[in-house]
Amino acid sequence: MTRIDDTFARLKAEGKKAFVAYVMAGDPDYETSLEIVKALPGAGVDIIELGMPFTDPMADGPTIQLAGQRALDGGQTLEKTLQIARELRKDNDTTPIVMMGYYNPIYSRGVDRFLVDAKAAGIDGLIVVDLPPEEDDELCIPAQKAGLNFIRLATPTTDDKRLPKVLQNTSGFVYYVSITGITGAAEAQAADVGPEVARIKSQTDLPVIVGFGIKTPETAEAIASVADGCVVGSAIVAEIAAGRPVEEVAAYVKGLADGAHRA
Repeated sequence: MTRIDDTFARLKAEGKKAFVAYVMAGDPDYETSLEIVKALPGAGVDIIELGMPFTDPMADGPTIQLAGQRALDGGQTLEKTLQIARELRKDNDTTPIVMMGYYNPIYSRGVDRFLVDAKAAGIDGLIVVDLPPEEDDELCIPAQKAGLNFIRLATPTTDDKRLPKVLQNTSGFVYYVSITGITGAAEAQAADVGPEVARIKSQTDLPVIVGFGIKTPETAEAIASVADGCVVGSAIVAEIAAGRPVEEVAAYVKGLADGAHRA
């Protein structure tokens, strides 16, 4: 059982849906980013997704692309991203941390070394968007053996033939991408998402969390009501990009979390 499994078990017992928040590590700078991450659990965040900045973020829209660039310009590295997790773990040993990004930084560090370091830093899971199931031996299987969940994305174009392959070695939860396209592009619609979540849940016992296109407490509530929870990324990153103080970012996140928890 990972912290992710424990969190979903607790939420289920409480009759609540999960709220997951994504932030880019090192955006706008290391110190502010660390403050924001430390503020997330108190704002009602059940799982933290920590973005790994990368120079070629092909699945991300402009908001998260620019966040990654700001982080890289400020000297953010994979090591510093792990350090953010280590710092959070000094005060918080319960909130799961999922590192999300692309394979290249992990490959550059070396898979074995990365997994040892990630586990030691208190990382609970990985979302690596450019490694398909056909490449599971590369990172997915070693990560699971190291005790980390490997979380896979399903999308509106993941048909019934492809879905079992996507679910095969997935653990922790399934991340359903509510829209076709890049992050931050359109608003998620519960009427469209509900049947897709049901389709995925007919094939797996894992929780299904929905992301992309959630910007308001009302949408968070609507989407969480047809899934096991929701993820907000671009909208939070946009608040950070606007230069909001940490307290204002946390207040915005709390509104979203409260919406999801009402579902």
